[in-house]
Amino acid sequence: MLTIGELASYAGVTVRAIRHYHAKGLLPEPERDHSGYRRYGADAVVELIRIRTLAGAGVPLARVRELLRAGEEEFAAAVAEIDQRLRAEIRERQRHRARIARLAAGDGLALPPEVVEFLDRLRALGVDERIVQVERDGWIPLAAHAPERVPEWLARKREQLADPRCIGFYRTLGRALDRADDDPRLDGLADELAGYLTEMAEERGEDYIDDAEIEPPLVRVMDTLAFDTMPSARRLIELLRQRGWTGWTKVGRVDGGAAGPPGARRNPGARQKGPNG
Repeated sequence: MLTIGELASYAGVTVRAIRHYHAKGLLPEPERDHSGYRRYGADAVVELIRIRTLAGAGVPLARVRELLRAGEEEFAAAVAEIDQRLRAEIRERQRHRARIARLAAGDGLALPPEVVEFLDRLRALGVDERIVQVERDGWIPLAAHAPERVPEWLARKREQLADPRCIGFYRTLGRALDRADDDPRLDGLADELAGYLTEMAEERGEDYIDDAEIEPPLVRVMDTLAFDTMPSARRLIELLRQRGWTGWTKVGRVDGGAAGPPGARRNPGARQKGPNG
C-alpha cells in the first residue's frame, strides 16, 4: 500500500495533482487508515497513470472521466481518435519547424528552391549582388502571382545564362550602377548593353529578348522595386532608350522600331516610351 506522496512519485505527478483528480471525481479517494493516512493500492496506480497519460495528451478532464468509465471498445476507439489528432498536431508542428528553420535561410524564406538555386548561380558567375537582389525582389511577386509559370520562366533564364554574352550583359550592368548620372563612361556601358540586345535580337529574334508575357501591372511593380533598389538604373534606362531599347523588367524596342547601332542617339524631340513601355 502506498501513501499519497509515494503514489505521486511512482506515477510521476504531484500530490496536488492527485488531490485535484480526487476533487474532479477522476480518482477515488480512499479512506484513512488507523494512523490517519490514505493508502493507495495497485489499482490506483494504474488508474492514475491512465489519467496522467490522457490529460498529457490534451484530453479535457471531463472527457477523461468519461473514458475511464467506458467499455473496452469505446475506450479503444477513443484512443485511436486521440492518436490521429496527435499525429495531425505533430505534422503541423513539423511544418512550423520547417518554417522557423527557413527564417535563417535568406532567399529561401520567400522563394521556391529552384529560384534560390538560380540566384546562387548568378552569384557564382560573379554578378553584382545588387543585380542579384533586384532579381530576387522581382521573383517574389512573380512566384506569388503565377507560381505555375515559374518553371517556364526559369528554363528561359537558364537558357540565357548558358550564353557567355548574357553573363557579360549582367556584369556590364553591374559596372554601370557605380556610375553617376553625368559620368561619361555610362554612355559607353549603355552602348555595350544596347549592342548586346541588338545582336541577340538579330541573331535569335526579338522574342528571345523577352517573351515572359508578364502582365503590365506586375511589370510596373517589378520596375518600381528595381528603381527603388538601384536609383541609378533610371538613368541607364534613359540612355538605352536613346539607343532604341526600353524597359527593365520587360525589354523591347522603342515604339517597336529598329534599334540603331550601339552609339546612335535618337532625336531628343521625338516621342519616347517610358521605362515601363
